[in-house]
Amino acid sequence: MSSIVREGRATFVLALPLMAGQVSQMLMGLVDTYMIGQVGTVDLAAATLAHSILFLPLMLGIGVAIAVSVKVSQARGANDPRQAKAALRDGFLLSLVLGAITFVLSWVSIPLLPFLKQDPEVVEQLPVFYLLVSASMTPALVSMVVRNHSDGMAKPWPVFWIIFAGVWLNVFLNWLLIDGNWGAPAMGLEGAGLATLLARLASMIGVMVWCRYSPDLKDWSPHRWFLKPKRKELADFWKVAWPASLQVSAEMSAFIVAALLIGTLGAAALAAHQVAMMCVATTFMVPLGLSMALTVQIGEAQGAKQYERMRPIVVSGWLMGFMVSLVFVGVFLIFDEALAASFLTEDGPIEIVVGLLWIAAIFQIADHSQILSSGALRGMDDVKKPALIMFTAHWLVGMPFGIYLAFWQGMGVAGIWWGLSTGLIATAVLLGWRAWGKTAQEGSARPKVI
Repeated sequence: MSSIVREGRATFVLALPLMAGQVSQMLMGLVDTYMIGQVGTVDLAAATLAHSILFLPLMLGIGVAIAVSVKVSQARGANDPRQAKAALRDGFLLSLVLGAITFVLSWVSIPLLPFLKQDPEVVEQLPVFYLLVSASMTPALVSMVVRNHSDGMAKPWPVFWIIFAGVWLNVFLNWLLIDGNWGAPAMGLEGAGLATLLARLASMIGVMVWCRYSPDLKDWSPHRWFLKPKRKELADFWKVAWPASLQVSAEMSAFIVAALLIGTLGAAALAAHQVAMMCVATTFMVPLGLSMALTVQIGEAQGAKQYERMRPIVVSGWLMGFMVSLVFVGVFLIFDEALAASFLTEDGPIEIVVGLLWIAAIFQIADHSQILSSGALRGMDDVKKPALIMFTAHWLVGMPFGIYLAFWQGMGVAGIWWGLSTGLIATAVLLGWRAWGKTAQEGSARPKVI
């Protein structure tokens, strides 16, 4: 028990700025949802559709950023600055490539948007906002990579303040450009897209300058960012990055398809889904930050060959995650109507949101548990089988069940959400079992590979 308390204290100290950073990053999307929701339901539905389409490249970028944190934390444990520099440089270059591909594909896909069978008014509002947010993906991906390098070095606070400043810049630019304050043009939905692009660019510049010149990181960061990567180093990095991307994408692609399916039910249903998802995603940032801390702690223990620390680290993370889950369950059950009314003004979508928040309250513990187990497994370079587990749970169990409930049983949006819940519960059980099996008992040798 003493080892669990000790490791839990260390994990919490590291996790606190990571959780704050994730929540502050999510606030950018939350602010957009709130301010666009005040413009109208159709505008909010259009923003939801754009973000849903762009979620997949974002998740691929998160996989690259995860690989950076894994490699850097292991390099720190092994006292190997060269490996940390290579990981950051590889992640930076891959993020640039992914961002460029995302923008080009977004540009050429505009004529195909009507084929998504969404509300015509929503599709008509979409193109300019869609391209602006697509252009903002490159600075968003680069910022994540640099931030994860700092997290892997256990220096998360400066990046947190830079990202937090970017959130407030986004709030100000939204206020300026959506409604046309201070003499600026009233751009509506397009103003929100431009605000997101400018805020993400500013955040990227801030984190890169800090990473390059920080006394704590200058010996662990590349002095030249555009060196040709070494084939073996890039291959080792990609072995972690692509299954991590697949793992994250397996879950989030299910939510993307869910949004597209819900969009066929009308603008009100899609707007309600977006509001409920933003509430769930915002609370999810807390266990996600804790999960990132578990990745760093487990990665450092593995790099230093201190395998006996692993199980206490995981158990302490699970306990903290469970307590966090209980808090958010209470928030969704008690403040359901207040949360819905904060974003929407029409009674129909508000009623749908209230129902979805009750479903969200039910799957909170499972959702938080699965991301914590996943973070611990990533610290051990265990990403391939967890990716398969998440794909199976979400796409072979949760999604078919949700479609059955929504369209064959007439449950609509709620049916899709019950299907998503089923996938999350299955994922939590299977990843939890795997994390327990792969962590070493106190005093034992290297964890057994299952």
